[in-house]
This record gives sequence, C-alpha cells and structure tokens, in this order.
Amino acid sequence: MPTTPPGRLLGSGRRADVYEIDEAWVLRREREGGGDAAGEGAVMEHVHTHGYPVPRVRPSGSRTDLVMERLSGPTMLQACLAGTLDVTEAGSILARLLRHLHAIPALRSADPAVRVLHLDLHPENVILTPDGPRVIDWANTEEGDPALDWAASAVILAQAAVAGDPLATPARTMLTALLAGPSRLTRPALTKALRRRSANPTMSGTEVELLGSAEELILSQGRTR
Repeated sequence: MPTTPPGRLLGSGRRADVYEIDEAWVLRREREGGGDAAGEGAVMEHVHTHGYPVPRVRPSGSRTDLVMERLSGPTMLQACLAGTLDVTEAGSILARLLRHLHAIPALRSADPAVRVLHLDLHPENVILTPDGPRVIDWANTEEGDPALDWAASAVILAQAAVAGDPLATPARTMLTALLAGPSRLTRPALTKALRRRSANPTMSGTEVELLGSAEELILSQGRTR
C-alpha cells in the first residue's frame, strides 16, 4: 500500500498527484492504485543516459510512486499564456523533442524500427527549466512505431484547438508548427491514436465528441502520409 504523502501537495493531474519531498526531490503518486513506477522510471533512466532531457529518478519501492528530481520553471503552456514563449516556437520545440526521442534506441526491443514512445507529449508535460525544456509524465510510455507518438501529440493539440475555449487558438498554432517540418505522422497511426484517446478513461464525453473535428483539423494540415 502507498505510504502517507511525504509533504505538501504541489500539483494534480488527471491521474496523479505530486508531493514535495524536499528541495531536490518530489513524489508523483498515481491515484486508485494504477501505474508502474518501476517501469516508467526505467524508461526515464534509459533515455536520460542517451542525453534526453528528463528528470532524474530514484527507486521508491512502490508500484504507484515515482520519486524524481524537482524541477524549477513553468510548464510550456504556462509560458505561452504568460507571453514568455512564442506559441509557434512551442510547437517547434515539441517537434524537436519527438525527433530527439525517436533517435534513441529502444530499451527492450532489438528491432531498429522500434523506438521509445512518450505518447503524451504536450505543452503541460514540458517544464521550461533554466537548463532548457525537460519532459515529464512518462506514464503512457511504450515501445513502437514513432508515427504513433507524432499522432498522439497531434491529437492532443487538435482536440484543444477545436474546443472553442481560450486555448483553442494557441493550440491550433502549436499544431501547425508541430507538423510544419519532417514528421512520421501516418493515417494508420492517426486512426490508432484517435481510438486510444477515445478509450482513455480520463476523457469526458464532451472531449471524446471533439475527436472527429480534431481528426479533420489534422488532415487539413496536409502532413499525413
């Protein structure tokens, strides 16, 4: 069973809460007994050894708890909303982070076409530290075709872009920038990403209803093979 939280609550997401341990470390705890902290930590250690910008991690002895380096700085989304990061540049950074990740060999598979996938790379999962962007929340990580990672990020941005709220316009701009350069996005990967997104238990009915419009927006970019 998870232990009592070590310190004050720093933030909460759809599936997990983050608690303070001390000035250097935080604990992320999955709710409702979910998660695979050891597996997630192993992937983060693997990509870190290949120079990918992720927080350092250390063993927690729990399936639901991940102890990781405490980062300083706003999320990419917070920086965009504050006007300290250009929205187009934010989309370009996401694209560079995907390309960098997919240049790293898989942790387990020996197939050279298989790569580590984040599968939830979006502006709230990138922290802009003084040392540069760092990618957090690897709970969805798998190994597979990089096209699926591109599709997952595109779907998240497109879903926000068609929501009709104040984030819609910046999300649309980020999507355009994400797909402006070379990408691995394919129609089969997009179909799979949409199906997985619709099956996500954290999605509301309203959010699921947006996926059809999100698909149309992605296809309108003309960057899908």
